[in-house]
Amino acid sequence: MTTEKADAAEPTAAGDVAAMPFDTAFAELRRVIEELEAGGLPLEETISRVERAAALQRHCEKVLGEAELRVRQLVARPGGGLETRELRGDEPATET
Repeated sequence: MTTEKADAAEPTAAGDVAAMPFDTAFAELRRVIEELEAGGLPLEETISRVERAAALQRHCEKVLGEAELRVRQLVARPGGGLETRELRGDEPATET
């Protein structure tokens, strides 16, 4: 019964992670890691938390990558100002 509940919650958990702001996801990732490091969890709970931590880590890396792309698009303007160019995540960065 526990396995069925965990399997049914899996897509929702992944959707939850994708919608999280970076700070929320990172805070949860830290909490999950602390729980895992503390030990003493049953095997199924440990596996579930490792899967959650992996999803949170992937999401955090994705958000950071997107932020890095946006920062790279800051272009120096004449007079010392900065201009931003919005790019989609799948659009390559251009050098100017």
